Amino acid sequence: MRMFRIWSAGQDARLYGRRDARRYKGIRTSWVIWLLLVSVAGALAAEDTLTLDDELLRSAEQWAKENLDDDALRVLQEVDRDKVRQFLAQIQKELHGEYVIDLATLRDSAKTALPLLENYEETLPYALWLKPRLDYLDVADELRLIIPAPKEAPGQPRKPIPNPAPEKAREIWVTKFANRPWPKRAQVYVPRLKPIFLAQQVPAELVWVAEVESSFDPRARSPDGAAGLFQLMPATAKRYGLRTWPFDQRLRPEESAQAAAHYLRYLYGRFKDWRLALAAYNAGEGTIEDLLARKKSKSFEAIAAHLPAETQMYVPKFEAILLRREGLKLAQLKLPKAEATGAASAQAK
Repeated sequence: MRMFRIWSAGQDARLYGRRDARRYKGIRTSWVIWLLLVSVAGALAAEDTLTLDDELLRSAEQWAKENLDDDALRVLQEVDRDKVRQFLAQIQKELHGEYVIDLATLRDSAKTALPLLENYEETLPYALWLKPRLDYLDVADELRLIIPAPKEAPGQPRKPIPNPAPEKAREIWVTKFANRPWPKRAQVYVPRLKPIFLAQQVPAELVWVAEVESSFDPRARSPDGAAGLFQLMPATAKRYGLRTWPFDQRLRPEESAQAAAHYLRYLYGRFKDWRLALAAYNAGEGTIEDLLARKKSKSFEAIAAHLPAETQMYVPKFEAILLRREGLKLAQLKLPKAEATGAASAQAK
């Protein structure tokens, strides 16, 4: 056990630096508890009294995730903790909800929650997740001012403001990013990660998904459990060969990029359209398939207004970033040729 502690501390310091490594002190403690649980289970399994299967491992990981989230929030004052919990629950609800304009109501809450989250290393990952999503709240507020509210009928409940047409959303996002500089960390990561995308036979320009997801900060973590530059959920990470324990490989930029690129390649092969592939990356492939079947269509335009609010913003935001950073439209992305992917694979190694 002492050897594990030494190895863990060394890994933290090497990957994050001494200051950020302190944030993982609580995680290392929980890892020790986790290892004790697994050791006991393993001993029992050796005596044929227990089978240590994937279900047990999943249960232990879920236990650790839930407790680590609680531990992170305990650094806040009790009144602040309640505000942050309420805000995180509300923003998750609205991001997964039906109406984009509803996100505008969260701007003031976000301004209250963000400095609280930024103030402690334990809650900083949530702040890093929230920052890129402030754009959604700002754009939703702009849309609220230009989309006319539906006429009210006497005696009838008020109807919600309709979702924006895709072309209107794209127009606003392009304006918003017209003068925005590169995120600071992008200057380090973009040259390193583009060859990884090429090696996975997808356009290198898709590396900018990381700006949408985390503004290129690998420490970002969502309240839903997504983590890293490309905000991979645990199930997706494992699907593409990443471990989430004993060290979360989603927090390593190269490994995270490889899994994200592989997933995007799969999604493009499934939907044959980059907008649909990006929508599926954000909302889940099942959500996209169900909507396409319901609308009897194969186009993003046909389902855009019925997607979760976050996804309705996610796709045009990426398009605006792609135009700003690479001077390309999404339709101009081309799958790399075999010789390019071979050279990129050698460079990535």
